[in-house]
Amino acid sequence: MIFPNLQGPKRTLAQTLGVVVLMGSLAWASVPFYDFFCRVTGYGGTTNIADAGSDLILDKTIKIRFDGSLERGMPWSFKPMEREMEIRIGETGLAFYEAHNPTDRPVAGSASYNVAPFDAGSYFVKIDCFCFEEQVLQPGETVIMPVSFYVDPEIVNDRDAKYAPRITLSYTFHEIDLPQEQAALVLPE
Repeated sequence: MIFPNLQGPKRTLAQTLGVVVLMGSLAWASVPFYDFFCRVTGYGGTTNIADAGSDLILDKTIKIRFDGSLERGMPWSFKPMEREMEIRIGETGLAFYEAHNPTDRPVAGSASYNVAPFDAGSYFVKIDCFCFEEQVLQPGETVIMPVSFYVDPEIVNDRDAKYAPRITLSYTFHEIDLPQEQAALVLPE
């Protein structure tokens, strides 16, 4: 028995509160656990991050396709500068995306990303990416944003991912609140 000294309605109330606390704790912990799970397994197209390129470059090539989109209501324009490139597995690739703020106000954005097919997600490794930081574009500003990456040579040993003829890297920009230092510069109308 969990609550041996409680009887009747008090015991039922204590058990109900215990279940509520347990469920709340599991709900709170589910986000970091899910994030960890996705990073380890590549589930859902989650990529890996590295400080440097691969030590091994294979003779086998793979095509990388680039995609860019905007969340509904995001006022920017956003697109890849190059739609597709072919690189050797393990070779460091460098791609660029262009973002433009056509409005008369500063707009902050954050990019979410994924990789398809999902099996290849854990083998797609980003070295540096604009998606690691918030982006603030001033009125009328256009920026070119780089992403450097490689495909881990271990992909050729994965029974499912090794057959992927191409990997698609997709970004979606979302509008976020301006950072405090930027928001302080914007005068209220």
